[in-house]
Amino acid sequence: MFAKNMPGRLIANKFAPTDALYFYEYSVSGLLCITTIEINNLINRPNLKGLYAITDDELAAGRITAQVAEALAGGVAVIQYRSKKLNPEQRLDEVRQLLPLCRRASVPLIINDDIELALESGADGVHLGRNDEGIEKARERLGADAIIGISCYNQFDAAEGAQIAGADYVAFGRFFPSNTKPGAIQADPALLRRASRELQIPTVAIGGITPENGVQLITAGADMLAVVHGIFGQRDIKQACRHFQQLFQPSENPSS
Repeated sequence: MFAKNMPGRLIANKFAPTDALYFYEYSVSGLLCITTIEINNLINRPNLKGLYAITDDELAAGRITAQVAEALAGGVAVIQYRSKKLNPEQRLDEVRQLLPLCRRASVPLIINDDIELALESGADGVHLGRNDEGIEKARERLGADAIIGISCYNQFDAAEGAQIAGADYVAFGRFFPSNTKPGAIQADPALLRRASRELQIPTVAIGGITPENGVQLITAGADMLAVVHGIFGQRDIKQACRHFQQLFQPSENPSS
């Protein structure tokens, strides 16, 4: 599990075979939780903060590699590969094209919904939804170093459970009308404020986010903004990413 603020404390684990393994004690809604954590995992984890770009089959129109290259040049922090129309072989081929680009940029590549695709391709992790296999299954298949995120929609208790289960981040939303999922559950920015206070893992806001409305979500506590059309539906993808990234710079954020 990736700890965002590390408000708990590390305790030496005298039963571990290596000095790198510690107990981590923290609190969730007043409950004392203890898990084990490898210090190397914390040191080597990417900083999950900034723009989280999600690919789209229709917007890519055969240009997914070029689109992702532009997004990386624009400074995105995470790429999520999301494909709902291609067959398994086509998806694997695309991910294998994207992975070297992301590696060179030191940006994690996350696979939407498909644990086995993440495993076979060597991607950095998986993002799970409501009906996908659980966090424990994903961790078992992908290993301790995988980044595992999960959609919690408008449910804070689901986010608490995900943290305890070992998720590396949780996603809330939609916050605004969405082209990708117009019928998605509405979430309130108060969720982000609560998560900022009570969770120790990063939070992602998703759903209809633009450079104009994203500021309020960052101010409320979102560590990342997940965007589809606002990036890959734009004529200049690189510049669109830069506009979003500016929101995370204090001098560029009018609400800071």
